[in-house]
Amino acid sequence: MSKEQRPLQPNEKLDIDRILEGLEDYRPRRRGWTWRPGRGEPRRIGDFEYFETSESLAQSTPLPGAHYFHDIDPQPGPVVTTEIASGRFEDDIRRMRMAAWHGADHLMVIRTAGQSHMDGLIEGTPQGVGGVPITRKQVRAQRKALDLIEDEVGRPINYHSYVSGVSGPEIAVMFAEEGVNGAHQDPQYNVLYRNVNMVRSFVDAAAAKKIMVWADMAQIDGAHNANATAREAWKVMPELMVQHGINAMFSVKVGMKKENICLSTVPPTAPPAPCMRMDLPYAVALRELFREYKMRAQQNTKYMTSSAREATVTHTLNLLISELTSADIQSTITPDEGRNVPWHIYNVEGSDTAKQAFAGMDGLKEMVTLRRSDGPLADKVRELKERAVLFLEEMLQSGGYFQSVEQGFFVDSGLYPERNGDGIARKIDGGVSPGEIYERDEDYMAPVTAHFGYNNLAQYGLEDNGDGNENPGKGSEKGPASLIGGSTFENPDKIVFIDELDEEDNVHRRLEKTANLRNSSKIKPEMEWQGDGIVLLTLFLPTDKRTAEFSGLEIGRRMGLEDVEVIHSEIMQPAEGTRIELKGRFNQVIDTAKLEIPPAPEILSEEEIRAEIKSTPLKVVAGTVGNDEHSVGLREVIDIKHGGLEGFGIQCHYLGTSVPLEKLVDAAIELEADAILASTIISHYDVHYQHMKRLHELCVEKGIRDRIILISGGTQVSPEMAVEQGVDAGFGRGTKGIHVATFLVKRRREIRGE
Repeated sequence: MSKEQRPLQPNEKLDIDRILEGLEDYRPRRRGWTWRPGRGEPRRIGDFEYFETSESLAQSTPLPGAHYFHDIDPQPGPVVTTEIASGRFEDDIRRMRMAAWHGADHLMVIRTAGQSHMDGLIEGTPQGVGGVPITRKQVRAQRKALDLIEDEVGRPINYHSYVSGVSGPEIAVMFAEEGVNGAHQDPQYNVLYRNVNMVRSFVDAAAAKKIMVWADMAQIDGAHNANATAREAWKVMPELMVQHGINAMFSVKVGMKKENICLSTVPPTAPPAPCMRMDLPYAVALRELFREYKMRAQQNTKYMTSSAREATVTHTLNLLISELTSADIQSTITPDEGRNVPWHIYNVEGSDTAKQAFAGMDGLKEMVTLRRSDGPLADKVRELKERAVLFLEEMLQSGGYFQSVEQGFFVDSGLYPERNGDGIARKIDGGVSPGEIYERDEDYMAPVTAHFGYNNLAQYGLEDNGDGNENPGKGSEKGPASLIGGSTFENPDKIVFIDELDEEDNVHRRLEKTANLRNSSKIKPEMEWQGDGIVLLTLFLPTDKRTAEFSGLEIGRRMGLEDVEVIHSEIMQPAEGTRIELKGRFNQVIDTAKLEIPPAPEILSEEEIRAEIKSTPLKVVAGTVGNDEHSVGLREVIDIKHGGLEGFGIQCHYLGTSVPLEKLVDAAIELEADAILASTIISHYDVHYQHMKRLHELCVEKGIRDRIILISGGTQVSPEMAVEQGVDAGFGRGTKGIHVATFLVKRRREIRGE
C-alpha cells in the first residue's frame, strides 16, 4: 500500500514527483459518485440568506466581486463540471487543483476519438488531439492527486472519463479498479458517431454498465451529440428524448440505480436565435418525461466560436434554463474547442461563470414560476412529448432500434415526423468489429465479479433459485470471484501495473525538461503546460480582417514571440477596424529572485478606518492642479459612490479642475484641513512632478508643511518619484479610496507620534 500523503498547504505547490512516487502501490480510498452535501438547504452566508446552495468549501477562491461582500463564496447546488485534458497529465493535475479551488467538483478527462476504436487498453502516454489516450498510470496519478486536493478544499471530487468504443468493457474495468467516479456510457454513441457494430456495441455496453454498477459510478449518456451533429439541431429534439429513453432504460435493466443515470441535456440553439423560447420548452419536456433521473446540463458546442465573450453569454443563458428547470450536474464548456487551446484560465472562468450565475439567481424560483397550464410553453412541451412518442412508436413498427438506424432514422435534421434524408445510417452487420458476439454455452462459468449475463455463479453474494430472481445464497457472500481468491475488484494486488513504455515521451522526461522551473525561482508564462511560454495578446488594428490578421502576426513576431497564431478575429466595422487575439510563445525565463519587488502596502480594514475617523474626524481638500481638466480619477478616489474617502466619513472639499496650487494651499489653511490631494494627469516635460515640488514649497512658505499631509496622484505618477519631490505619498494607476484612506490614517498617527 502507498504511504500516507502529507496534506497540502495553500501556499505550497503540488509536488508531482511526490505524487508519482510509489504510484504502483497506490489504491483509491473510495469509489462511487458523490453529490454535493447540503444541497438546497437554507443557509446564511455572510450578510445573506441563500436557498439553493450546497455546503461551503473549507478553502476556495471567491469571485472577484466577493471582495465587496466580505469574500463570501456560496457554492451552487449542482455538481460543477470542467473538462481537463491537455495531453500532459502532470500539468492537468495542477489545473485540477485550480479548478477545485474555484468550485469544480466533477473533473472530466476527455479520451481521444481514436481510442474509441481501440480493442484493448494501451499503456503509454502519446499526446492526443481533442483528448488523451487514457492510461492506468494517468488515472492513478490523477486520482491520487485528487485525494490531496479534495482534503484541501473540503469536498469529495468526482473523477470522470469515457467508457466507449470496442475497448469499453476493458476501460470500465480499469476505471472501477482505479476509483473513477463517473463515466460517459451510451452504446448509441458508438453506433452513430464511431460506426462500431450495433450488436457489438450494445453487448459491450451491457458488460461496461454492469461494471459501473459494481463501482457505483454515475453514468452520463451521449444523446446530446445528435443536436451537435444535425444540420439544424433545433429540429432533433424529439429524437433526443428517444435516445435518452433507450439508454436510460437499458441501464436500468442492467441494474443501474436511477439516481446514477444522468441525461446529458444540451440546449439545441444559441443566440442570436431566440434560444429561450426554443430551448426552455425542451428542457421542461425532458425533465417531465425523465423525472426519476438526474440531469446533466451542458452548453452546445455546435455554436461555439473562438469568442470567449460569446461563449460566456450563451453559457449564462444556459445556466438560466438550468436554474428554472433544475440541473444536478452543470457542465462548463469553454471556448477551448474554438481556439484549440485548453488553457488553465478557461477551466477557472467556466467554473466561476456557473458559480456567479447560480449565486445571483438564488431564490429565483421562489419569485418566478413557469406558465405550464396554458400558453406557448405548455403547447410546445406537449408537442415535443407527442413527437417523441410517435418517433418511438415508428421505431418499434420498423423492427426496433437496429432496423431504425439502418434506415437512417437518427440524426436526421427534419422535425419528426418530417424526414430530410440526412440521418446517419449504419448496417446491422457492418461497422467496426462485426460478427464478434457469440452465444454462451449452457455450462459457461466465469468466476469474476460484476459479470453480465448468466455464468452459473451467484453475483454479489446472491444466488438464482431458478425463478429468475436473485436471492441471498448460503456460502456465496463473497461472490463468484471467491473461487479464484478474488478478482482485481476484491484484491487490487492482482492488478498488473504497467508503467510507460515510450522512452522519449513519458512524464519523467517531461519533468526533467522543466526541472529548472519547478525547483527554482525561475518562471515562464504558461497557459497549458509548465513553462510552455504561451501568452495571449489582444490588439485592435484599423483595417480589414484579413489585413489585420497578417499584420497581427507580424506584430507578434516583431515583439519577439515565436509560433505566433491568430486565434480570434472579430470585425468591429468593415472599414474602421478589427479586433485580433494572438497566441505566441515567449521563450525567455524570468528569475523572480533577481526582481526588485517592494513589499505590498498594508491596507487597513474598512471597519478600522471608519472607527478612526469617527473618533477623530479628518478633513481634506482636493483638486486637479495646473491646467489639467481631468477629474474622473480624483472623483473615484473621493466620492462615496465609488467607495471613495467620503464612504469612510472623511470630509472632502473638492475644488474642481485646473486649480492653481496657491488656491489649494490657501483653502487648506482656511478650512483647517488635515491633507491636500492634488491630482495631475498631464505629464509633458514632467510638469506633474514640478507641481508636486511647488506644492511642497508653498506649504513650507506658509508654515503648514509640518502639520499637513500632501498626496499626489495620477495615472503617470510613480510613488517613488513623487516622494522625491517632497510630497508624502504618490498614487498611480489602479488606486482606490481605501488605499488613500489607509495612508491618511497611518500618516496622521505618525505626525501625532502614535
